[in-house]
Amino acid sequence: MKLHADKPDTHAITSYGEGWIAVNGQRHEGSLLLTSQGQLISWGCSRFEDLQADHFDRLAGLMSEPPEMVIFGSGTRLRFAAPGLLKGLMGQRIGVESMDTAAACRTYNILVGEGRRVVAALLIES
Repeated sequence: MKLHADKPDTHAITSYGEGWIAVNGQRHEGSLLLTSQGQLISWGCSRFEDLQADHFDRLAGLMSEPPEMVIFGSGTRLRFAAPGLLKGLMGQRIGVESMDTAAACRTYNILVGEGRRVVAALLIES
């Protein structure tokens, strides 16, 4: 009997460092949105202080079904987005977990491996 490793149809975060994240081995130096359905999209925000409600509002519509959870990677240190920025997600009963971006990368990989519907919003500050 031959055994084959499962190859998921989604992106995996393969490494990260200060100012970058590698997704499936390809290095990215700007903030990213990753979904468990395989989308990889530029987030368009490079500083925590510049985050607006519309940065978060678009996350609910990235997948064919709303995500169970949004993993927010807040940069090199843990910071929480103001509740007003998350109001749209909370109104749709989508959970938001905040952590530093390195922890968010690890958590995203675990949740995707479990088959969960998740979006990772990863802030990469330059």
